[in-house]
Amino acid sequence: MKKHPEITKKTKQSLIEVFCELYCQKPIEKITVQEIANKAGYNRSTFYQYFTDVYDLLNFVENDILDYIQEKMKDKEQADTRDILLLFEEKGTSLNALLGDCGNIRFMEKVKNEIFSGVQKYCFPKDNAVTPYLLEFQVSTAFSLLRLWQRRQKDLPPDELYNLIDRLFTSGISFAI
Repeated sequence: MKKHPEITKKTKQSLIEVFCELYCQKPIEKITVQEIANKAGYNRSTFYQYFTDVYDLLNFVENDILDYIQEKMKDKEQADTRDILLLFEEKGTSLNALLGDCGNIRFMEKVKNEIFSGVQKYCFPKDNAVTPYLLEFQVSTAFSLLRLWQRRQKDLPPDELYNLIDRLFTSGISFAI
């Protein structure tokens, strides 16, 4: 009997969503296949049709986001804040889990590198010892604000957040005081 692609996709997505929900609450070491399957309403055997274990599922979610970023960035020299906002809009549930308190700093660094790989060659002088610090400040600040926006349930409209980040970089925090 052949499986229906739309049912297969829905089942896989359900397992991913449950995993992300759990990963927001606790570290991966505390998440079990049984817990994911039960919460998603499936048997453990269904889980194993898609993933070998929770680490395989985590790897799938991470790669899905990195592939998405690469696809969006393939024709661009560098990302802008609107590109990152779109990433958080479209992959917010997964990003919230992966970049949350139980997430992994290694993945955050991969995402920052994918998004901002071209920033240094276009914005900062290469031979300056301060350049890595300026780059890290800019990238980490933007990313932290986007993570806060995600945690606060996107309480600002995307354009307002974009303008806030832009004004912070161009005028500093004094504009808001």
